[in-house]
Amino acid sequence: MNKLSVRSLLRSEMLLFMTILFLIEFVRGAALISFLPIYGDKKLGLNLDVIGAAITAHYATDTALKLGIGYLLDRLSVRTVVSVGALCSLLGMAAMQFADAAWAFIGAAALYGIGISPIWIVCLTKVKEDQRATQMGFLYTIWLVGLGSGPVVINLLLDYDLGLTYWVMTGVSLVAWLLSLMIKGGRSVHIDVVPFRHQLSILGKRLREMKLLLPGMVLQTLGAGMLLPILPGFAVNSLGMTASHYSLLLMIGGVCTVVGLIPMGKLSDAYGKKWFLIVGFLAFGIVLSALTLHPPLGLALFWAFILGVSYAAVLPAWNALLAAYVPPGQQGLGWGVFSTVEGIGGMIGPLIGGLIATRFSESSVISLAGGLFVVISLFYVFFPFRLFRGESSYVEKGQH
Repeated sequence: MNKLSVRSLLRSEMLLFMTILFLIEFVRGAALISFLPIYGDKKLGLNLDVIGAAITAHYATDTALKLGIGYLLDRLSVRTVVSVGALCSLLGMAAMQFADAAWAFIGAAALYGIGISPIWIVCLTKVKEDQRATQMGFLYTIWLVGLGSGPVVINLLLDYDLGLTYWVMTGVSLVAWLLSLMIKGGRSVHIDVVPFRHQLSILGKRLREMKLLLPGMVLQTLGAGMLLPILPGFAVNSLGMTASHYSLLLMIGGVCTVVGLIPMGKLSDAYGKKWFLIVGFLAFGIVLSALTLHPPLGLALFWAFILGVSYAAVLPAWNALLAAYVPPGQQGLGWGVFSTVEGIGGMIGPLIGGLIATRFSESSVISLAGGLFVVISLFYVFFPFRLFRGESSYVEKGQH
């Protein structure tokens, strides 16, 4: 059954979607984790608060458009929505060449953020109801290979030639846009056509049902977002790493996440999501706090391994839990709403992280984010998982 669930994701149409997703996330990961912080600091001489504001602008446009893109996917051609989004990403990246002022830097990042949502939401709508965590684990593998390989490759190029780095990222964005033009013209997201107000009322009911999950949705992305503007600087200034060491750190964490996603997805399908979330977030908080003690390179790489495994435990479980609340027939709109709620934390996190790092230090941001993840873990210890649809099948299994 598991082989069939994965094989269903490998149809030619889905392969095209996943290739576009990989390329867009390759550039996105490179831009947010390496290019924007390093280019803004070294090339433009911008402060961390400006860099944080640019990353926040990226997430702001991404988050603001998720609801609208979900609505459009329920009504328009997938090719139209995805290709227009990919074109915006291309234009935003191309504009970086002229971003020699803070406002231009922030504006280009905002334009780039427009193109992220469509392809990701399309891929989410392709996931089957049964074996959700297993298929999401596979999908997240593709996503994370792109997101993780981008900063690793670009970090090495940044040491060699900043101009070449820019053109590689622009070229990959161009290929993603060209591939998006190959998507079939018909509407491939199957939905029931109902009035938009009725769809919103359905989603409002689902949000009320899962209101206890909403704080976690925001805090999780807030903690992660705070780290984005300061990670490269923290690795160099506090951990004494070179660009190659930082790339190795990212590679270890990314590989461990990718390798662990599908097994963790299967385990969370079988045993429920609760302890995967508790242990995963707790490990995140402990490891981030440990990094502020300025560990030697070997120990820092080991902590990267633990972070990767923890991330693999959290991602499939969390998203499978959310998937239970997407109304049948409104997948595009449903994932758009939930992604928008999650995106609130990612939107304000980089700005907060940049401001704290500018006023205090990069280590203080790491400490605060670590404490936040520990609080989230404790929150899930007392969370009533059995009240939620995402755990209903597991509870029923246990009862029989």
